[in-house]
Amino acid sequence: MPPNDCACDDEPYNGPLSLDELVQIRRYMGYPAFGGISSGQQSWRFFQAYGFNEWRIRNMAPDEYEQIRRHLADCKRLEREVYGSSANLDTDQAAVWKHNKTETAERIGLYRWARRQLCEFMGIPPGPGLSGRGNAIVI
Repeated sequence: MPPNDCACDDEPYNGPLSLDELVQIRRYMGYPAFGGISSGQQSWRFFQAYGFNEWRIRNMAPDEYEQIRRHLADCKRLEREVYGSSANLDTDQAAVWKHNKTETAERIGLYRWARRQLCEFMGIPPGPGLSGRGNAIVI
């Protein structure tokens, strides 16, 4: 039975990704939501590149699934740390403690780096949400 959360346990689960993990891996890799409508043109499944990515994500070896779950856990932690850094945005200095003014930007950089490492491991190019490219349809 797949875990409810993508964080690694003492005994890592090396089976297929759960639905939640599939949502998270697409999001961390910068790809749009899968969607719930199963017609051919209602979601990114209509596009060949996204279909290949989906096939790849769902057809990894057991040891690769373990590594993917480690990447997902890292991305999840780093994302939470970016949001957590907002707690210090209202303080520049308190007694001897001085705020790192670039903390949030540095955390975002590290988070983006971890997401790119996931893409590199998967052999899938970063999606539009990570590469900075917008969606475009060429006819």
